[in-house]
Amino acid sequence: MSLIRRNNSDRGLVQNRGVDPFEVMRDLLQWDPFRELPRGVAGGAVTGFLPSFEVKETKDSYVFKADLPGVKQEDLNISLTGNRLTLSGQRNEEKRDEGETHYVHERGFGSFSRSFSLPEGIDAEHVQAELKDGVLNVVVPKKPEVQPKRILVKGTHEGDTKASA
Repeated sequence: MSLIRRNNSDRGLVQNRGVDPFEVMRDLLQWDPFRELPRGVAGGAVTGFLPSFEVKETKDSYVFKADLPGVKQEDLNISLTGNRLTLSGQRNEEKRDEGETHYVHERGFGSFSRSFSLPEGIDAEHVQAELKDGVLNVVVPKKPEVQPKRILVKGTHEGDTKASA
């Protein structure tokens, strides 16, 4: 009789390795089902342009950053309707001259649009946007009345109680 030593990895169980749901979503949004097709099927070029976004909340605002290399300011549109912030634009394909030989063409071009729902209490009158060095920075401030306020907790400390006679 021979004994076979087994460990947990032999059972075929998938161990949780700290999957980042935001990374999974980013991968899904950037997935292009036509990328693997022969060049003639998808128009002969990489289709689409989907910029990467970073969204964070600070004490007094919501900050949106997007990587938009090659996008001109006049090709960018930012709108706020109610509590929905929409950022859209396009990156135009560079002109290719006849007779040039391109060995790799992986850069995406075309239109994009992303919308974000914001919570109540934003200050729509003071939204600021700046495009600098290919990075779009949009700051949506919160109204002062919805910003968090620190509340002091009062209580008795040990040893502070006075004995009554």
